[in-house]
Amino acid sequence: MGKKFSLALLSLAIALAAPNVSNAGGLFLSEFGTEDVALAGAGWAARAQDASTLFKNPAGMSRLEGNQFQGGLQALYFQGGFEGTNSPWGGNGGGNPVGVVPGASGFYVTSLGKDVKVGLGMLNNFGLGLQYEQGFVGRYYVKQATLAGITFAPVASVRVTEKWSIGGGPNVMLGILKYSSNINNLLPPGAGDGQLEVKDTTAGVGGQFGIMFEPKEGSRVGVTYYSPIKLKFGDTPEFSNLGTIGTALQNNGLLNRNIDLGFTVPQRVIVSGYHELTDRLALMGNFGWDNWSQFGEVEVSVNTANPTSLTTVSNYKDTYHVAIGGQYRLNPEWLLNSGFAYDSSMVSAANRQLALPVGATYKYGLGANWLMNPKVKLGFSYELSYIGDMSVSQNRGPLAGQVTGEYKDAMMHFFALTLNWGSQGVTFGPGGQAS
Repeated sequence: MGKKFSLALLSLAIALAAPNVSNAGGLFLSEFGTEDVALAGAGWAARAQDASTLFKNPAGMSRLEGNQFQGGLQALYFQGGFEGTNSPWGGNGGGNPVGVVPGASGFYVTSLGKDVKVGLGMLNNFGLGLQYEQGFVGRYYVKQATLAGITFAPVASVRVTEKWSIGGGPNVMLGILKYSSNINNLLPPGAGDGQLEVKDTTAGVGGQFGIMFEPKEGSRVGVTYYSPIKLKFGDTPEFSNLGTIGTALQNNGLLNRNIDLGFTVPQRVIVSGYHELTDRLALMGNFGWDNWSQFGEVEVSVNTANPTSLTTVSNYKDTYHVAIGGQYRLNPEWLLNSGFAYDSSMVSAANRQLALPVGATYKYGLGANWLMNPKVKLGFSYELSYIGDMSVSQNRGPLAGQVTGEYKDAMMHFFALTLNWGSQGVTFGPGGQAS
């Protein structure tokens, strides 16, 4: 029985291996600064106008004067619940699975010499969480789920020539995993559902490298590469109210088995361009690639007297991202930003899961910066990420039921507020330093 139950736990672990998060086409969050939200990420690796460039392209730090700081507050609101059925177990739509999610970020850059800069950043740029109301039709698949990554980025840059700069450093990610679901108790009658919970916190290390080329003043091209980051989670699932069979298994010590899950935060490449048409108007764009097919290869193992392990492969696809945006300096104190982006989906409709409701996404952003004085600017912005209808058809067996339905008219609203300070002045859009 022990070996058979180890295989059963392994099957459970595979179910947990579906990353229970959602954000547009993939799971990376790029909305952590006013310009990033307003421009829908356009010019990501080439803009280099504030301290947050230390994460977007560390080579861009070479363009900053003196010491620079950016602090930001963000909020995300998800709109669009699930409408569907569970045959034969029934249930409701589960309400809004995300609701309002707050966020914060901070970046600081300083000079070690004329051509050498160092910086440190902290941001939440990966994952999201889901939590459904009691009685959700998919309660035997997922009830609450979080997979989030908080990144710490200590980086450095060097201006090699007047036109070329390079930069890079490690990315240290703190990973947080939490998952719970109901378990269908057939016996004894009227016992109600059992509960399963898994949670863990871990850390992984990757790296980033950036190059920036400035053929002339006001024009630049940037490329940033982010390496994979391995996150290894492990926990002994907590079960409750398992009924007659569960009690027997617990008494025999067959539920006290540790499950290990190994996720790979995928590698990605972003290529960006920035060009000032005048001293008041600039245009910019992006092309990006994310290796989400690698994220679908999850290492799963169950620690028993006869350890069992394998690599489960989900049908995830690599994604691409395109964006275009513009900045217009209305007057010496106000700068307007706007952008549009498209992210392809990491899953097809046939492979979409309740725990991973993602789809192709269209992003529209708008915002403004106000120059309080030459050393301080404030930013305000909004972005609409529209996903639309996302159909789901999932069947994990008779105890979980056949769930069929869709997330209707799904979209996310991002709001951002940032403050920038520069010891020798801040960059204020086209034209360079504020004066």
